[in-house]
Amino acid sequence: MNAKIKIITAMVTFGTIGIFVRYIPLPSSIIALVRGVLATFFLFAVMACGNRWPDKAAITRNLALLLISGALIGFNWILLFEAYNYTSVAVATLCYYLAPVFVIIASPFVLGEKLTARKTLCVIAALVGMVLVSGVIQNYVRGGNTEDLNLTGVLLGMGAGALYATIILINKKLKDISSYDTTVMQLAAASIVLVPYCLLTVNMGVLEITPVSVALLLIVGIVHTGIAYVLYFGSIKELPAQTVAIFSYIDPILAVLLSALLLKENMDMLSILGAVMILGSTFVSEMKGDSND
Repeated sequence: MNAKIKIITAMVTFGTIGIFVRYIPLPSSIIALVRGVLATFFLFAVMACGNRWPDKAAITRNLALLLISGALIGFNWILLFEAYNYTSVAVATLCYYLAPVFVIIASPFVLGEKLTARKTLCVIAALVGMVLVSGVIQNYVRGGNTEDLNLTGVLLGMGAGALYATIILINKKLKDISSYDTTVMQLAAASIVLVPYCLLTVNMGVLEITPVSVALLLIVGIVHTGIAYVLYFGSIKELPAQTVAIFSYIDPILAVLLSALLLKENMDMLSILGAVMILGSTFVSEMKGDSND
């Protein structure tokens, strides 16, 4: 399969996950756990079929960081899936997509990278866009109160984005380990951490397991995670980083469109402007420029 077709398919798949999660009547932590377990076994199966096994030496060298980032992935999923319950899929996805902005803000302190004028403007634009997407201004103009806002969903989405930004920064510290080995270990770690968390926080006796929920969980775990990750990592090895960054925007844009078309979660003009500011600023920040920009 052509590399561009692979990444487009992966991004389209990622962009639809919110629609499926919205219709699974189970706690977010359970959905995250099942997703992690199914995806881990799927990726191990793919590696076994290709007679490619994890590099034990590389995993051992990076074990601490892999375990920490894996645990964060589990809780990142919980916050994102929970955000879908409190606000629209579009708003939750856009809040989550502030992750690159959080990375830019943290990079001077964590990675010692210079915060250029261009990146500073991108951060400001993204944060202004976030205010517009949250509905704070629209609510004030209408004379509403905070109870009319979906601030819980917004904060959960931003929290998920902050965790994902942390994972990105941790992954930059990993040494001499392949993307496949990193992903498999992180998914396994996420699953291990989520088991006791679910046991402590969820009353297993009252869970409603239906054929529909089982089918949706299988789709989210195998298709949206296992297969999508295989396609994604199979494509990034063959494509320039800039191309990967551009195609990555299929995910949030599709999520916003499906939120409006399928879930009827329409956005007003200010929210649309905010979405453009968030996605536009993250896009510009990821594009290569002059060293002094």
